[in-house]
Amino acid sequence: MAKSIMLFCLVMALISALTYVFLILGILKVGDMGTDEVPAYFYIVPAGYAIGGLLILLKKRWLWIIGAILNSIPIVVFYTAYAGRPDIMLSAAGLITKIAQVLLEIGLIYLIVMSKNNETRAFSEKRQPSTT
Repeated sequence: MAKSIMLFCLVMALISALTYVFLILGILKVGDMGTDEVPAYFYIVPAGYAIGGLLILLKKRWLWIIGAILNSIPIVVFYTAYAGRPDIMLSAAGLITKIAQVLLEIGLIYLIVMSKNNETRAFSEKRQPSTT
């Protein structure tokens, strides 16, 4: 189950990265925002999502935690910066990136919680004396 969630998170990260690349190239438009209005961080974000998506596969809980924190930043920035601009919030690019990022966040939180539960379960099993 965890492996399929990790692969799902990787796909969501890659969808987010590709969407940002399409925005930079002008293939996708965000509302009435022109390609000259694309924020500077759009050039960094795709690499972050591609690298972060691949790092998910390393199965390191601390990387998942950092990834969840970093992934929440563009979600929060988007909704605070463009709250008054429904043309951007409801554009195809806006919806694609945010849906992928929210699903990625849910997947990362699931991995973080389940890995902690597995660590706790393994620890409690070690502490119980064997009856054989």
